[in-house]
Amino acid sequence: MPLITTLIIGTFTTPEKIGVTALSMLWLLPLALSIAVVYKATKVREVRAASFITESVVLFGSIVVFMLITAVVLLTLAWLVT
Repeated sequence: MPLITTLIIGTFTTPEKIGVTALSMLWLLPLALSIAVVYKATKVREVRAASFITESVVLFGSIVVFMLITAVVLLTLAWLVT
């Protein structure tokens, strides 16, 4: 097997180190966007650009707001417990 192939495959076998800083939490945004787009693509009967983008953006916003509310609730709960 060529060296470049081995190196590429090796990058998928080790986990990526992502910290828990506020900046690293921005990696959740592309994940939420891809979830929203794929979910809407599987649920919409007719894909029209304007309605598909609108519905995907609304779902993306809902996911992000729910994650923020969950984070605030968990942070408050951790603050109360400790």
